[in-house]
Amino acid sequence: MTATATAAAVPAVPVRRRRTTRTAWLIAAVAVLAVLCVASVALGVRAVTPGEVFSALGGQADTVGEAAVLARLPRTVLAVLVGAALALSGAAMQAVTRNPLADPGILGVSGGASLAVVVCIVLVGTTAPAALMGAAVLGAAAAAVLVYAVGSLGSGGATPLKLTLAGAAASAAFASLVRAILLPRADAMESFRFWEIGGVGGATWDRIALVLPALVVGAAVCLLSARGMNALALGDDLAAGLGTHVTRTRLVASAGAVVLCGAATAIAGPIGFVGLVVPHLCRLLAGPDHRWLLPFSAVAGAGLLVGADVIGRLVARPGELDVGIVTALVGAPFFIWIVRRQKVREL
Repeated sequence: MTATATAAAVPAVPVRRRRTTRTAWLIAAVAVLAVLCVASVALGVRAVTPGEVFSALGGQADTVGEAAVLARLPRTVLAVLVGAALALSGAAMQAVTRNPLADPGILGVSGGASLAVVVCIVLVGTTAPAALMGAAVLGAAAAAVLVYAVGSLGSGGATPLKLTLAGAAASAAFASLVRAILLPRADAMESFRFWEIGGVGGATWDRIALVLPALVVGAAVCLLSARGMNALALGDDLAAGLGTHVTRTRLVASAGAVVLCGAATAIAGPIGFVGLVVPHLCRLLAGPDHRWLLPFSAVAGAGLLVGADVIGRLVARPGELDVGIVTALVGAPFFIWIVRRQKVREL
């Protein structure tokens, strides 16, 4: 073997080892998600036995426990889809903006989707699920453009701190507009109050079927943009030098993230911190390569939301806490930790 061939073969072993380790962690994450899904259909106001879970999954509904499992299945499936969508959206936003604090809630994207839903309900006068989902996606896109434009003003461009401040200001403005629109409409405010907390309790198969195509398209766009996200992490100049069309990559990945966020917000409400917490935790296992980070984030995000839903049902029996409350309790301290760890400052 020549010296060149030997040198080329040396780094191959660590690369294969890293790939094997990542695969093992991904399989473990999928296994944990499966366990959480079983717990989600088994635990609630009325606990059921493992036998009733498996018989219900086989199509039987002869007992009260089996009927309870079948009723919880749409809720579990929706938690998986929304959690994966929010985590993928957060990971894509962090890659596109090169901002470790990027998250649909922190950057005001979820707030824009919420405002668009309220406008659709109160001013347009429609509650059709398809109309609400379309409005949420458009609102999320408009909010993303507004926050990035405001955060890009001044010297230095769109720094992490400026984007975070712009997102916080936009979120406050959107929330104020929502209150102003709902204030004269007590009937609409009552229904919106439960939606804005964020939850998966009202899941039905019809609603899932409606939102599923948008989630699949958004996820596919983000996953197919993984190589471009890796290039963006090197900086725009170097990415362009490597042959990456920077503007197109950023627009396509952003579009996928906005579709995911808008569709998830339309069906489950503005659930915060999933897109912030999950990508950071997954980087510890998958590393910075988005070809691994994005699938890890989808699985972990699904697991986090399913787990949060189970916890919310257990700690407040016979009632329940919506998942938006549980994720906020977990995510707020994590957000503070990230700010201190990253030492985000104006450059």
